Amino acid sequence: MNILFVYYYPSGGVETLARQRSHALKKHGIDFHFLYYKQGPGIQNIETNSTFITNDDKEIEEIVAKGNYEVIIVCSDHTFLPRIRKMNFKGKLIYEVQGLGSFLEAEAWLRQAQQHVKENADAILFPKTPHLIRLIEKYYPLIKKYSFHNCIDTNMFSYRTTNKVEKHPIIGWVGRIEENKNWKGFLDISYNLIKTNPHIKLWMFIDSSLTDPSQKEKFEDTLHQYKLMDNLNIHDNIPHQKMPEYYSIIRDSGGFLCSTSKVEGFGYAIVEGMSCRCPILTTDSDGIKSFVFHNYTGKIYPQNNIKAAVAEAKNLLSNELLRRKISLNAQRLIYAQFTPQKYAKNFLNMLRDLGVY
Repeated sequence: MNILFVYYYPSGGVETLARQRSHALKKHGIDFHFLYYKQGPGIQNIETNSTFITNDDKEIEEIVAKGNYEVIIVCSDHTFLPRIRKMNFKGKLIYEVQGLGSFLEAEAWLRQAQQHVKENADAILFPKTPHLIRLIEKYYPLIKKYSFHNCIDTNMFSYRTTNKVEKHPIIGWVGRIEENKNWKGFLDISYNLIKTNPHIKLWMFIDSSLTDPSQKEKFEDTLHQYKLMDNLNIHDNIPHQKMPEYYSIIRDSGGFLCSTSKVEGFGYAIVEGMSCRCPILTTDSDGIKSFVFHNYTGKIYPQNNIKAAVAEAKNLLSNELLRRKISLNAQRLIYAQFTPQKYAKNFLNMLRDLGVY
């Protein structure tokens, strides 16, 4: 059985989910193909020939005709739903919701998508994120809805013993230089920590091709204002399979992974770090509520409360017993709740309910 997944470009958490899902369902006889409108940095992570890069209707129509797809999953782009129906696609069409930015942006997006989704989609698929659940219930009361946790390959994302011994703690951050990922919050926290320990290192994992131009200058100005250049390493567009090693090095350095997002639909980087036993400090960004529990699987601080974030960070840096407890609890939770096997079971149940498996 072939399924086509459609998204704007291969990057970030959506591209990660697309690959993880493909691996999870392959052994159940399901082949995923991927259609992205344009090239993106995540293309380096894809090891399949069934990936298409085009936004041309004629080419897409040919792909759909040859692919013999029983299901097409369209992520975020509701305007694509009527396009694909006009290409005479008669199979099941699932509209997938991931992220969508801030609460207000997500609400505006889902409200705007109503007509296209109601007229063309057979179902909506979304993660167990409180604000998304609430909004989808509000705007789509009658359509079929499926909500379950995303998955992670725990064989790949696990703690690795490395020979790279770091003498000083590393604080990691993963995201885009844009408003919602809140790079400013990370630099604020880092500045306050480095005042008391000037040897702390900062590792920022970014994708420069997706940097918001209006944010770039502000980011560079803040770095210079806080005099963080000597502490900072920017890792641009690291291949996904190398990230477990980086998370493990951060853990072994005595540091932690910091997430400063205003809103997360899921938060793949956090789950990946937890799976590698890397301690987590995060904002209460909603999408993390299913897996980060304060002082049990990570640390949570209130949005915009830098003073509280710094206090929690210092606690993580100094309390080795707490670090170890949090790290092991986090890894156990991810290994129990976010496995490819669990994801495959939920996904297959959805297909059965839609009458296509």
